[in-house]
Amino acid sequence: MARLMVLYGTPKDAAAFDKYYFETHVPLAKKLPGLRKYEVSQGAVGSPGRDPGVHRIAILHFDDMAAIQAAFASAEGQATVADVKVFAPEEGDARILLFETRQV
Repeated sequence: MARLMVLYGTPKDAAAFDKYYFETHVPLAKKLPGLRKYEVSQGAVGSPGRDPGVHRIAILHFDDMAAIQAAFASAEGQATVADVKVFAPEEGDARILLFETRQV
């Protein structure tokens, strides 16, 4: 399995961010070909000893890294990437991590 994780920084207006994210971005991203599961953080994001500067975390599940690449090469993937710049326009507003997983 492979995951795409997005760490969204703390926005100036959290309510406006969440409204746009859940009403516009999530429905768009859920159309990604090969997407198996879409999870988002609920409530505050914490870190031991300090403020992580993260408002929301999204974890998208795919079969493998090739499926992630194919999803974002598609028209739906290009639209999803372009949309991130609408609600998280500054450098560092959306940090993207890609990784494969295994059970241990």
